[in-house]
Amino acid sequence: MNRRTIVRFAARAVTLAVAGGLAAAAVPQDAAAQSWPSRPITVVVPFTPGTAVDISARVVMDEVSRQVGQPIVVENRGGAGSTIGTNVVAKAAPDGHTILVTGSMASAHATFKSLPYDTLGDFVGVISLGLQPLVLVTSPSKGFKTLADLIKAAKAGQLTYASAGIGSATHLALERFRLSAGFQAQHVPFRGAPEGLREVIAGRVDFYSVPLPPALPLIKDGKLVALAVSADKRATVLPDVPTTVELGHKDSAYYLYGGVYMHSKTPAAVVQRLHQEIGKALQVPAVQQRMRQIGAEPMPMSQPEFDKYFRADVAANVKLAKDANIPQQ
Repeated sequence: MNRRTIVRFAARAVTLAVAGGLAAAAVPQDAAAQSWPSRPITVVVPFTPGTAVDISARVVMDEVSRQVGQPIVVENRGGAGSTIGTNVVAKAAPDGHTILVTGSMASAHATFKSLPYDTLGDFVGVISLGLQPLVLVTSPSKGFKTLADLIKAAKAGQLTYASAGIGSATHLALERFRLSAGFQAQHVPFRGAPEGLREVIAGRVDFYSVPLPPALPLIKDGKLVALAVSADKRATVLPDVPTTVELGHKDSAYYLYGGVYMHSKTPAAVVQRLHQEIGKALQVPAVQQRMRQIGAEPMPMSQPEFDKYFRADVAANVKLAKDANIPQQ
């Protein structure tokens, strides 16, 4: 056998070995996806019950449970700016039976000095349950008819604005808008959306950028005035309310989105299976109707696209926190 023949033979052997290895690797992956879930699934929501993300998780996962034939239990593990619940998933076995649904992965990463988990290293983005723009509201007693009225007043004298806590999405949303519009305002953090809304309704705090679900009934009852939504396009449930972007404030859009995440060491086939099952659930008419009622706009993406979006959002929030001089906790 000459040297050229030996080289060709060796190359073919390597090719067959690699192909065999890939095929062997694919078998466990496929088997993992087919056998998942093998027991009840726990979905950790790192917020109190009744938040926009919590409602989204319950609506969608109820349908996914029917599809996969296993119970899915939603556990609210709030506290420490959502980091307690997030850490539960980071420390769980990476077998696809403990899932995270949160809307604050990026904001927590941007505003905490240290975390008990590695945001980008411990998690993989699976899918979004939908975008939820925040709505900027004020009390009718303030007399602001338009967003321009509020900005004019803020530039003339310091106003106050509420948030659900330092580093929360409601805080970062208003910081992004404030930087875009070019005014100063005094931040008044609260423990959650209900407390902030009470103070704004009473007129003790001037304005608030809040998720749609808790604000919608108050807007409809005339207890709050909606001046703008923090989005690129108008919210379906508030078609007459302009966006901050259309009113000329570039780079002012800020979305709250319910993201679904798994441990980064979860088999890729299981991650894809969950993406497919949630995607299927989001197409069910009853699920779509419920999601529309809470103001969630569709956010169709492949699993790799959403994972890329999540990582870009982390970087964008880090930049925003620095630009706004938000102190790390």
